[in-house]
Amino acid sequence: MSTQHEMILILDFGSQYTQLIARRVREAKVYCEIVPFNSDLSKYADKNIKGYILSGGPSSIKDDKAPRLDKSFFDTDIPILGVCYGMQLMADIFGAKLERS
Repeated sequence: MSTQHEMILILDFGSQYTQLIARRVREAKVYCEIVPFNSDLSKYADKNIKGYILSGGPSSIKDDKAPRLDKSFFDTDIPILGVCYGMQLMADIFGAKLERS
């Protein structure tokens, strides 16, 4: 009987720091994989995902062509951490008001 790694799945929105995020997760002895934000996540349905990290990226949430996730992605009991653009995306999807600082 094989055991499956617990893992963190990092959805990459194009940040220059995505590899650094993965490195820090791995330094904590946690298995993780990086996939493009628009990957077919059904391929990971049978994986032992314990959390998602939404990376940053160069886009502005206000751009018409900014990368998006369907709100149904968030219909999960799995914890989700948004970093930079990933956090702004979550805030926007759930109706927060985003303003320039």
